[in-house]
This record gives sequence, C-alpha cells and structure tokens, in this order.
Amino acid sequence: MGFDWIAYNAGRIGELTLAHLWMTLTPTLIGLVIALPVGWVAYRYRRLYPWIVGVGGLLYTLPSLAVFIILPMMVGTQILDPINVLIALTVYTFALLVRSVADGLASVSPETNQAAEAMGYSSMQRFVRVQLPVATPVIMASMRVILVTNVSIVSMAAVIGVPQLGSLFTEGFSRRQTLPIIVGIVVCLILAIILDQLVVRASKWLTPWLPKERA
Repeated sequence: MGFDWIAYNAGRIGELTLAHLWMTLTPTLIGLVIALPVGWVAYRYRRLYPWIVGVGGLLYTLPSLAVFIILPMMVGTQILDPINVLIALTVYTFALLVRSVADGLASVSPETNQAAEAMGYSSMQRFVRVQLPVATPVIMASMRVILVTNVSIVSMAAVIGVPQLGSLFTEGFSRRQTLPIIVGIVVCLILAIILDQLVVRASKWLTPWLPKERA
C-alpha cells in the first residue's frame, strides 16, 4: 500500500477535495456578507458593540461536533445533510469576523471621516468608498485565520458521515491504515496554504496604496 493506493484513489481524493473546498468557501463568503452590515452596526452604534461582539464570542465557543448533531433537530434537516456543516461554519465565520469588521471600521481616523463628509459623501458612500477600504487589512487578516480554521473544522464533519477529506481520517482509523490519514492531512495542509495565500494576494490587490509589508 503506497503510491499504488494513491493512484487508484486519485479520482476519489479529488472529489473529496472539491467537496472540502466547497464546504469551506461557501460558509466563509456567506459569513462575510452577514458580518459586514452587522459589524457596521456595532461600529456605528457603540452601545450595541459589546452585545454584538459578546454574542459572536459566545457562538464561537459552541463545540463544532455538538453543533453538527444538534442542528438537524433545530432546522429539520437530515443529520447527513451537508447543509448542517454550512450553517455551522457560517455561524463560526460570522462570530469571528463581526468584531474584526467593527474594529477595522473604528480604525478609520476621524479626520478621514470628516473629509469624506465634507466632500458630500453619504453614510453609505463613506462606508463603501472610505471606511471599508481602510478596514480591509484588518478584515483580511481575520479572513486568513477563518479560512484555515474552517478547513480544519470541515474535516470533523466526517464523524457524522458528510464526505470530504475528513472521510480519509475515519476510513484510515476504521481500517487501521495510516496512508489515508496522511494523505488527508497533507491535502488539508495544502488546501489551507493555498487559500491563505489567495487571501494575502487579494488583500494586496484591494489595498494598492499600502506598503507591501502592511498589505
């Protein structure tokens, strides 16, 4: 059992990798879309900041495996339905990102906001054209952590039978074979590194005015 096993199972490993990638990226993007307006509310209305950030922190402390099992009873899905993983990771992404969005927006200097207001920018225009671009490095730094974390958490869904790279772990343990486990770990690491570097490049592309080190 060695390279022959890898060659024979290459197609299945590719399918599991694509499933893993889909279950990682989809909730990450959805969580970002939700966190942006909620983070803006936490920044704009400072009295709500501790409540919003506190709820986010509380959500992130929920054990992922327990959430995978409890969600079907809450939303009426089947326990093997991948939607449970998507919902759980969307919640985790939102929980981690909402504070970064609020803090990133708060990092914009009052002078910059005043200058944008003096130029006639509306509240929404200031958010889109001024505050969000300035907050991008903070948000993207959190995105790096979130993507790597989600790659890891997705693999745990194999315990409830959702197929992705974590399936190689459970199969290896059940058959007492080391190679599937090693292959699963290596592919997960490669996936995490690629996604991390994509975020780094995206951050540089979105903030061309910053020195390369800061971007």
